[in-house]
Amino acid sequence: MIEASSPAKAILFGEHAVVYGKPAIAVALDRRMVIRVVRSERFSVDRRPLTIRRNRYARWALENLYDGPPLAVTTSSSIPSASGLGSSAALSCSIAGAIGQINGGISNERCAGDAFEIEYNVQGRASPTDTSASTHGGGILVSSREEDERLWSLSKGDRTWHVHNLSIPPMTLVVGFTRRPSVTPIQVEKVANFYTKSGFARETIEEIGDLVWDAVKALKDRDLVRVGGLMNRNNSLLTILGVNSKELQKLKDAAAPHSYGAKLTGAGGGGSMIALTDHPKKVAASIERRGGVPFIVSISERGVSASGGVDHGGN
Repeated sequence: MIEASSPAKAILFGEHAVVYGKPAIAVALDRRMVIRVVRSERFSVDRRPLTIRRNRYARWALENLYDGPPLAVTTSSSIPSASGLGSSAALSCSIAGAIGQINGGISNERCAGDAFEIEYNVQGRASPTDTSASTHGGGILVSSREEDERLWSLSKGDRTWHVHNLSIPPMTLVVGFTRRPSVTPIQVEKVANFYTKSGFARETIEEIGDLVWDAVKALKDRDLVRVGGLMNRNNSLLTILGVNSKELQKLKDAAAPHSYGAKLTGAGGGGSMIALTDHPKKVAASIERRGGVPFIVSISERGVSASGGVDHGGN
């Protein structure tokens, strides 16, 4: 048996803009996706046949990254599905990590590349931010230019993303899940249409990119007041792009009195928001009163991991 696991993630700054070559900052969270893989008579995920409708990520990975006898995959997750916390990225990283382990040992750089391919091909449009955060753990900066502490670079078409380690100061985050799913491809396509038709949308994307560099400096200076203010501004810009929702805004407003700042995280339209705070219990209680599901989380330095082996029976 092989066991592989990967953490959830939150995007602190730069979602959507990163698809257009702008920088983004993401962190791994202390909730994880765990998969177990054993040899079997047929391919399956959680005892169900490997079908496109139910298991798009696992199916693409096993058809394109794996060459061997059938495997049975079981999953266990503390990451809410379609919550904006990277459940699909964590699944993609875990499957890529398990396949890497089967092929002789896990490599973080290879795992990040394979997991990105899974997400990109299933979703149709993606950046490597989520999968790189889940692979590496801790904090990452994704940029179109090389900076210090580069981890790896990934390309798609004429675009290259350079992924860097980014030290994150001690901080407490509270996630507020709206209970409404965030469907990443729909939100990404919405922004793409706006970006194509509107110069205002393109200017907004540029402003988000500039804001991310301000956030890098604020994080390095450990200036949480500044970080929180930039989170609020980033949320306003994402609202202009059309990916905020009344449910997300309600939870952001609930968190505001006890937070440095708060914003939606991930694709938007539903899913989750995050608040930076020194009063996590107060924020969590406020979110719950407004109908959200709160999670007090910390940043996880542990990225993808895999252990064990599969007996191929001489194949």
